[in-house]
Amino acid sequence: MFDLEQAIVEWRRQMLAAGIKAPVPLEELEIHLREEVELQVRSGLNEQQAFATAAQRIGQASTLKSEFAKAGETGRAAIWFLFTAVVFVSCWMQFGQSPMVALVYCVFLAGLIAASFIDFKHFIIPDKITIGGILVGFFCSALLPQLHGQKLGLAGMFQSLLGIGAGAVLVYFILRTGKLLFGRQRIAFGGETKIIFTETAMLLPEKTIPYTELFYRKSDAIEIQAQSVQAGNHFYKDVSFRLTPNSLKIGDDTFSPDLIPHMEAVGSEIVLPREAMGLGDVKLMAAVGAFLGWQAVIFSLIASSLIGSLVGVGLIAARRREWSSRLPYGPWIALAAVIWIFGGSRFFEAIFAR
Repeated sequence: MFDLEQAIVEWRRQMLAAGIKAPVPLEELEIHLREEVELQVRSGLNEQQAFATAAQRIGQASTLKSEFAKAGETGRAAIWFLFTAVVFVSCWMQFGQSPMVALVYCVFLAGLIAASFIDFKHFIIPDKITIGGILVGFFCSALLPQLHGQKLGLAGMFQSLLGIGAGAVLVYFILRTGKLLFGRQRIAFGGETKIIFTETAMLLPEKTIPYTELFYRKSDAIEIQAQSVQAGNHFYKDVSFRLTPNSLKIGDDTFSPDLIPHMEAVGSEIVLPREAMGLGDVKLMAAVGAFLGWQAVIFSLIASSLIGSLVGVGLIAARRREWSSRLPYGPWIALAAVIWIFGGSRFFEAIFAR
């Protein structure tokens, strides 16, 4: 007998496998799919026929992915060029009386913009931007000590080193503390529940979570104290289940996850990995310190936390994200640094001058 909800779960799995990630645009596509199914049922088709017609009208996963990719890349490129142009003009208007300082800020801001767009899309910040930014910032501080309000090159270098150290140490401390305190999310189901593991995602009763939203580092693990596990031809009862990006351990047996593309586990509770920020954020804040000094690091740390919190709560309130969803932190560091350059430094100095 045809099961509409199971058919939609399989449709979601196919979309995820094709690279269309949740929650957007996959959730929007599912809404359109359900609306089309309802419309077809009203026209006289049964649920199976209605689903087949609706899925065909929505489109194949590969075609949709290609269309989303083309539209997304074009839109991102246009936004990137426009935003960069606005920032460069603003930078020249404010710092044009010192052309070299304006030029250095333009280079720094271009790096921040690129880091933000990459972090939004891939949840990573390339070392070419972060470590490169640290080296360029230190070098520019020696040539232009006025970046730090100094007159001598050695003084500028010293302030840059302080900024690098403050950025790296403070954010790394927050990263490790956050991982220790909040790095695991425990979900209780209230009874024995089937959890399905496919090649690309984990299927819980009410939602599908792609592995890309769970595994950010090799040590991240999904853990279950399972009543039963079906993994290929292997069946287990009352065992521990632990899945990482590179290994699968069920009881005393260890497998490669690639060799078992489909598994089912039954348990009443699951523990998922959770990540607040990564080492890319640590290196990005160090780059901010290299260009702007330790005071900018303190300001950016506070401001980025406030901005990130407001954006996160706003997205949750608008139902665009869930509490467990990951948001990139790099863009908020970048935005805080931009605020510092265009006036935040005066605000900071006014507070601490009292």
